[in-house]
Amino acid sequence: MVYNTRAMRPIATDTHDFPSLRKEGCIYVDKTMFVHRLVTTIGAKLFFISRPRRFGKSLMVSTLRALFSARRELFEGLAIDKMDWKWEKYPIIHFEFNDLTTMSVEEFERSLAWHVERKLAQAGYAYNKSLTPADNFGLAIDTLAWQKDENGNDVHKGVVILVDEYDAPVGHCLDDVAKAEAVRERLSVVYSQMKNRTGDIRFLFMTGVSKFTKLSVFSALNNIVDMSQDRNYATMFGYTEDELSANFEEHLREHAAIMGKTYEDYRAEMKRWYNGFRFSPDDETTVYNPISVAYTLAAKSKTGFKATWVTTGRPSMLMNYLKREDILSIDYEEMSGVPAAAFDVADLRNLTATALLFQSGYLTVKGYDADSEDFTLGVPDEEVRRDLATLIAGVAAGETDVWAANLGKTLLHANWSKFFVGIRSLYAHLPYGPKEDEVQEFSYGRILYTLLASQGVEVVTEDRQSNGRADVVAKHKKGIYIFELKVDEPVDKAFAQIREKKYAEPYLADDRPIWLIGLSFDSKTRHLADCAAEPYSASR
Repeated sequence: MVYNTRAMRPIATDTHDFPSLRKEGCIYVDKTMFVHRLVTTIGAKLFFISRPRRFGKSLMVSTLRALFSARRELFEGLAIDKMDWKWEKYPIIHFEFNDLTTMSVEEFERSLAWHVERKLAQAGYAYNKSLTPADNFGLAIDTLAWQKDENGNDVHKGVVILVDEYDAPVGHCLDDVAKAEAVRERLSVVYSQMKNRTGDIRFLFMTGVSKFTKLSVFSALNNIVDMSQDRNYATMFGYTEDELSANFEEHLREHAAIMGKTYEDYRAEMKRWYNGFRFSPDDETTVYNPISVAYTLAAKSKTGFKATWVTTGRPSMLMNYLKREDILSIDYEEMSGVPAAAFDVADLRNLTATALLFQSGYLTVKGYDADSEDFTLGVPDEEVRRDLATLIAGVAAGETDVWAANLGKTLLHANWSKFFVGIRSLYAHLPYGPKEDEVQEFSYGRILYTLLASQGVEVVTEDRQSNGRADVVAKHKKGIYIFELKVDEPVDKAFAQIREKKYAEPYLADDRPIWLIGLSFDSKTRHLADCAAEPYSASR
């Protein structure tokens, strides 16, 4: 918890527990209007929603638990407190599967059994060690659905079941598909206990990062409502611009002053860094990543905005997948023609980078074509753009993020000998295959873009100017770098084109040094054949 020295409400950065957040007076962006809509929906009581990691899913589960525990005092002053809701206590089974051990299938089985036993005991069920965790879960639903009223009579109330990060154990071991399938099978046995007991379930809410459609929860509970792209819940997670202003304005203004920016410029820059997530084809509203807002405003760094979401850890399922999948052929800034089916994960042996990057929050909805029912996806914001670029550059070279960072620094310091040695190595590692039988200039520019973007450099590919389009233009406080790429042509032609087309002219009023860089590639070997750099000179 970080407290400001001024009399401002504290910002929570280390809790997803709703009761603690409310008791300690921390800022809580009121989402209980969505909660009320959810729990009072007629004809539906089983819900699933997927959202990226650290997007408030656990806090929402904790909020629902407090609601069904009839802890009305925690909701004082919130939207639901003024709505029609009967504050009644229900038995609650609350699973949190993110921390289960998956080092081996056997260890997972033990971890799962221990977790189910502990959580059922907390719900008030007497666990029977002679039965399997799945059987105990089923019996717990049967038993807890009936409660005694104030007169000692048995009353059928039903059980509230909350499952946070239902898919985490599968995602944790995607680098070993056989193990992931075994883990999925064992989870499915547990989830299948709900199939014939929906009449005993008062309310079910499941969260996750991905929708693994072959988990039995989706095949057995054919009436479960997937809210993931529902416009009615598009802003249930994350902060809208209005919510940010209403809840954090004092903190925002203080940070703007610390950075020496006008409030308007500060808000525009913050939006570029953290706001860009869109979850519904029917609602164009974008939201801020809540953990990014919390970390940024708690620290109020004078140096400005930083990558905060990624410092909390990258999703293991994405990292495991990237170890074995070529993702270099995708233009992540704009991917059109993506069908809705691409977002679900069915076959663990044929995963797509698109599905996992979307579910993990590295891609988001940018547009929707109602006629074709296809989506356009893209990178949400600057924070995510930089981390994704670092990931791709590291994967491309088969090296670590540190390797990519060091290569980028040699560019920014105009250490051309080291930069060109590194860039040759980078392109030598590129696994271009059948997807790109003919490698064009854009194919090489794409990986250059990811490398530069990962270093906090503002990068434009195909920079449109009055005389043509520069292949890659990178802008940083240390300089402006104009790249021209050639295939099967001498590097001299790259420099000739830069001068002939006057690619440097739009930047001449800038005080920063301007560098011209030519790269020439061999289409047969796919390697960098020649390269050179020179400072811009108006006399040449």
